[in-house]
Amino acid sequence: MTEIVAPRLASTVLLLRDGSSREIEVFMMVRHHQIEFNSGALVFPGGSVDKNDKEIAADPALYSGGAELDGDALGFRIAAIRETFEESGILLARPQGSKELVDAKRANEIATAHRAALNEGKITFLKVLTDNGMVLALDELVPYAHWITPEGMPKRFDTWFFLAAAPPEQLGAHDGKESTDSIWVSTREALEGGETGRFKLPFPTTRNLIRLGKQPNVGAALADSRGKSIVTVMPVMTKTATGRQLRIPKEAGYDGEVFDVGAMG
Repeated sequence: MTEIVAPRLASTVLLLRDGSSREIEVFMMVRHHQIEFNSGALVFPGGSVDKNDKEIAADPALYSGGAELDGDALGFRIAAIRETFEESGILLARPQGSKELVDAKRANEIATAHRAALNEGKITFLKVLTDNGMVLALDELVPYAHWITPEGMPKRFDTWFFLAAAPPEQLGAHDGKESTDSIWVSTREALEGGETGRFKLPFPTTRNLIRLGKQPNVGAALADSRGKSIVTVMPVMTKTATGRQLRIPKEAGYDGEVFDVGAMG
């Protein structure tokens, strides 16, 4: 009997902006080919919740917008902002006492000073925040989806997806290690790239891009998701005569229940 691996808690963020072609654009990165999970794939910034995220959660002075959240929910949101900063340099935070998000110049200074050390584990995100007088803007995150890797997979994640409007003029850049490229791309172009082979898109990424592409602009996307109940998706894989199918809950809002995911290798 195959042992079921417990999923690791993780977060990912769809950073959004209104593109020049009147389409929503989202910040995405190409994962390094030598990374074990989703190598070479075009993905949103994100990663695992760690113990330092829980230390930040224990100090309400370090974040805004989390008063009603329990420890796990805080951990997912804090990890979302930390991973986004580590992987893109974009910082969803405010200077202490300010109602405005940190400006692009200051965010870049903080990234230049601390991002490499943070990625190498030489400094904690807690110290980055306290040394620079920053408060995490948890209220900028809008819960969007909740996916759990199917049972039977060797590596599993329990992942919350969040939407957030990209802070003005914070353009983002990949780190060159976990990710080798980064782009602002419309949902249409990303999906077309997945179909032509230009991009390698994981199944959850594809479904979330299709869903996001139905919204006309960032404001509408955020408003549509704010306060909406979220149905957890843990796909069930079945083999057919011609390949594989994934079944997900119809009520999760992905325009279907059974999806073909390619021929068996």
